[in-house]
Amino acid sequence: MPIVLLVGLATLWLLSGSDENTARASEPSSISLQEQGDGLMRNVEEMVAHGGMGDAKAIVHHCGEATRYAETIIKHLSVSHPRRVDAMNPLNEVIRQCSRVSDIGIHADPGSLLNPALKARAAAWESMKSLGLTRTNKS
Repeated sequence: MPIVLLVGLATLWLLSGSDENTARASEPSSISLQEQGDGLMRNVEEMVAHGGMGDAKAIVHHCGEATRYAETIIKHLSVSHPRRVDAMNPLNEVIRQCSRVSDIGIHADPGSLLNPALKARAAAWESMKSLGLTRTNKS
């Protein structure tokens, strides 16, 4: 009986370890800095586009996603990254402006959400320039 219990525990331990590794592979921190920057810029552009269409709910949603990407980029930057200091202020500004958007809420006039959304987009662009992650358009 004790041998069966030991084998069962060992099996559970092995199975739980493999699930943990699978979950880690899909976490945002495993995504490259360029992909995180692309996600941030995609969301701030969508946020401003929805502001022009008057969709407050979409503005708040994309701002929340932009905040998540900005926080992930901050966590992903190593202390020894040469441009970390230059990128931190704009990334924190993205988070601050998006916090303003969520504080105003989805029931507000979309025009009142547009000002902090535009400031968040400008800060996101500045952070990507600081990190050297801007993409050039090839015409």
